[in-house]
Amino acid sequence: MNFRLLLVHSTWVSVTFAILFPTLASAATPPKPQNASSTVQVPDYLNPNPNPLQFPTKPEEVRIQGTVSITLAQALELARRNNRDLQVAILQLERSRSSLRESQAALFPTLSINSNITNSGNGFAKNPSQASTSFNGSAQLNYNLYTSGNRQATIQAAKEQLRVDELNVETQSSTISLNATTQYYDLQQANEQVRINQAAVKNAQASLRDTQAREQAGVGTRFDVLQAQVNLANAQQELTNAISQQRIARRQLATTLSLSQSVDITAADPVQLAGLWPQTLEESIVRAFQNRPELQQQLAQRNIYEQQRRQALSQLGPQINLASSYSLLDRYNDGVSVTDGYSVALQGTLSLFDGGAARAKAAQSRANIAIAESQFGSQRDQIRFNVEQYYSQLQSNLNNVQTSSVALNQAKEALTLARLRFQAGVGTQTEVISAENDLTRAEGNRVTAILDYNRALANLQRSVTSRASR
Repeated sequence: MNFRLLLVHSTWVSVTFAILFPTLASAATPPKPQNASSTVQVPDYLNPNPNPLQFPTKPEEVRIQGTVSITLAQALELARRNNRDLQVAILQLERSRSSLRESQAALFPTLSINSNITNSGNGFAKNPSQASTSFNGSAQLNYNLYTSGNRQATIQAAKEQLRVDELNVETQSSTISLNATTQYYDLQQANEQVRINQAAVKNAQASLRDTQAREQAGVGTRFDVLQAQVNLANAQQELTNAISQQRIARRQLATTLSLSQSVDITAADPVQLAGLWPQTLEESIVRAFQNRPELQQQLAQRNIYEQQRRQALSQLGPQINLASSYSLLDRYNDGVSVTDGYSVALQGTLSLFDGGAARAKAAQSRANIAIAESQFGSQRDQIRFNVEQYYSQLQSNLNNVQTSSVALNQAKEALTLARLRFQAGVGTQTEVISAENDLTRAEGNRVTAILDYNRALANLQRSVTSRASR
């Protein structure tokens, strides 16, 4: 079958997947919704200290007590629960809700009361009996009857800001899920590199034993032994570097998940293709335009600037305010009953000249509107590019999985033949070492191809769908 011809058909992914993994092809489905992670069970000891101001001061407080294997689903659930950036976005959303309630308070009148009791006289040295005590109380009611649109614009701007922050929570949630997913794949790759390099060390040790035995039997040379020793040293160095990268990948994922200070993690899921992308490129681009919250954020931000423009221009219009008050006055022991009074006033103001400040502020808002519109266009183009980029990577990486799988089988066979030839005396140690290195490279290439495919799939999911629509 010509696999290159399959690339031009929409069915090429399914065919290739079925050929590479026949046991998985029948069960292959689109990736599961990310919000299904709410049913995933996660051990409580993985969660961080609930006190965000925790400040360890002793080595035992940060010493790793154990390593726990977690699945990708558990990693996503931990990220959803504990990630600091997501928690900040949620708090910002709560702040915007309070800000909206504050702006909506302008729809109601304000009512206040004040009172005082006063004792007054001519002084302590004269006639204290002439001192008098009085009570004075009043209540004021104020309401802005007409604000030339300022009140409505303020409330609408607060609503749009709330919408921006809601979309920001959605964006942060998707971004953090993507980061956790790609870092989990990085950890899987680091684990596989350790395994591959451990196997390479074992192969190098076996080759060294063979060459030493041949030298002792008089059919080998010192040069072959030195070659095998150098190859073993190189393999051990690669293993040391791989272990270091594994530790870094673990701690990077632990930081994203905001894990407990005393727990380390490793990947429990095996390295395999994560699923298939069922849509065409054109369908993916359209879905991205429909679902990505960033575009809606730009529109909401544009609406905020429009309301700010109206707020600025409202300062040039009339402002009408209703003010009323009621007061009580009682002077004790003066034989006069309580006196009261009231007042009702309709107040109007109109700014005749402000030096052009209001119109200049409105002009700033118009410029901000134009900027938001331009940013919308840039964001739209970037979203399309991301979809096209990851869709292309998805196709090429799946093709690489096929190629690397074939190469891995060939490398295993080549190593077996090289050892048989060397043991039979018709091959060289250099051929064995070259075959061992080819096998190590082929195993690494296959793992990289699978995980690069999974990364492209995760990025394509993030580029096309929001968390809420999954």
